[in-house]
Amino acid sequence: MMLPIPDVLTPEQVRQCRQMLDTAQWVDGRVTTGFQSARVKQNSQLPETHPTARAVGQVILDALAQNLLFMSAALPARLYPPMFNRYAGGQHFGAHVDNAVRQPPSGPRIRTDLSCTLFLCDPDEYEGGELVVEDLYGHHTVKLTAGHMVLYPSSSLHHVRPVTAGARTCSFFWVQSMVRDDGDRRILFDMDMAILALNKDMPDHPGLLSLTNTYHNLLRRWVEA
Repeated sequence: MMLPIPDVLTPEQVRQCRQMLDTAQWVDGRVTTGFQSARVKQNSQLPETHPTARAVGQVILDALAQNLLFMSAALPARLYPPMFNRYAGGQHFGAHVDNAVRQPPSGPRIRTDLSCTLFLCDPDEYEGGELVVEDLYGHHTVKLTAGHMVLYPSSSLHHVRPVTAGARTCSFFWVQSMVRDDGDRRILFDMDMAILALNKDMPDHPGLLSLTNTYHNLLRRWVEA
């Protein structure tokens, strides 16, 4: 399942994060990639242990903890600390797949079930730089408003087109979900959205309790504690 998640950060949060990121010291993005990806990766990256990366990353994690759409879709067990990249001057990232397991600078390894890209620049600030995700249904091009995020399976091939003008700054990170299978997560997400809609439009509907019960029973069956 590929899902845009709007308004993860407010415009004011984006402004504050950009101020911190714009004054930080960036390094070659290949320092944190494997051999195969390093051959097709051209960008700048903020070191994971940089104080700015940790400060801005915490703003993002706090926002996600309050985002009901993200929580419903991802069912997160663990999140990799947010990282940050920048593309300019024709930089790009060729087709690649994310590593199945990632080791944060501290804490346990995580299985990468879901990949996240949070845009920190508006589309009119740069040319090119679209995130392109490939799945069974074709190629999906993503270029979102600052503060918006896209969530997609980490098993997907994806690439970033060259940035031909301006600069594209994003945060990227991974989620280990409580529910490993993408199809199972999609069923649970669709049910949860249906439950929310019924609660809003028909709170006394007799099927609401049954649907909620089924949701939790499926979650109980599929969750990995």
